[in-house]
Amino acid sequence: MPAIIAALLPAAQVIAAGAQPATGTLPDVAFDQAAPLADSAQLLRRMMSPLQALRIEEPLQRQGKRAGGQPLDPARERFIVHAPAVAPADGYALLVFVPPWPQAQLPHGWAAVLDRHRMIYVSAANSGNDADPINRREPLALLAAYNVMRRWHVDPRRVYVGGFSGGARVALRLALAYPDVFRGAMLDAGSDPVGSAEIPLPPADLFHAFQQSSRIVFLTGADDTANLDFARRSQASLRGWCVFDLDDETVRSGGHEPADPFALNHALQELEQPDPGDAGRLAQCRAKIGQELDAQLQRAQSLADGGRRDDALELLQRIDA
Repeated sequence: MPAIIAALLPAAQVIAAGAQPATGTLPDVAFDQAAPLADSAQLLRRMMSPLQALRIEEPLQRQGKRAGGQPLDPARERFIVHAPAVAPADGYALLVFVPPWPQAQLPHGWAAVLDRHRMIYVSAANSGNDADPINRREPLALLAAYNVMRRWHVDPRRVYVGGFSGGARVALRLALAYPDVFRGAMLDAGSDPVGSAEIPLPPADLFHAFQQSSRIVFLTGADDTANLDFARRSQASLRGWCVFDLDDETVRSGGHEPADPFALNHALQELEQPDPGDAGRLAQCRAKIGQELDAQLQRAQSLADGGRRDDALELLQRIDA
């Protein structure tokens, strides 16, 4: 990094892999490692539908290029980390939090709850609702998870992503696309239906892992009527796509505000109690969707073979969405 740029950045505590673990609330943290799964090629594969990805890849291929490379320089980013003083023998839990605001901050009253759950909290600066999701908010969360797991002793079975409001919507996308990193999500006052042009499903191997191993906890204030409706629609879409390990929590007299310590404690308890569900129900649901998809793809192929290429493309676009 040029010296003039480095000089303009705020002073940071650089957390390097292999250093002595620190505890407590650590502001202005910088990490020194790029996250392999935050590579642009990985983001493209996991976060976009096949046709969306193809529209980006084709122009690059015509120029002899390929998608790839890190969208962010870790040294330029800042995070807040809270690490409980007492670490369990099998490792900390980890909550990567996506905020709607630009500051890297820990919501009021959360530290004591995180300590009780032996859970590290990390959140990025400049990752609010005004930031680009795929070029900033999503890779920042992956960068945070990767570096915390290299720096502290974290149990990979207890790594979660969460967020508030617009950050919760990004958290759902991350949980969906990265079930090999995150074992669940806490969605505080924000969610969307999945399986759409806006929130496409990831490739089958990843989606099967999400169906089998991810727990999603919805946490919404009783007076936050708009997001209660979004939560219902999101849960219905997840069940329609064979995702059944869902928990719905309503905060009495709560509006559109971050969870209070009591609600957070209950949500984290629920997040860490996955329900393995009924394997037969999952298999039956997957088979039904697979049959429907095969039928639509065969229909598209028949249209193309019959010379109706525009109709075939229109159908493929509907399938892709």
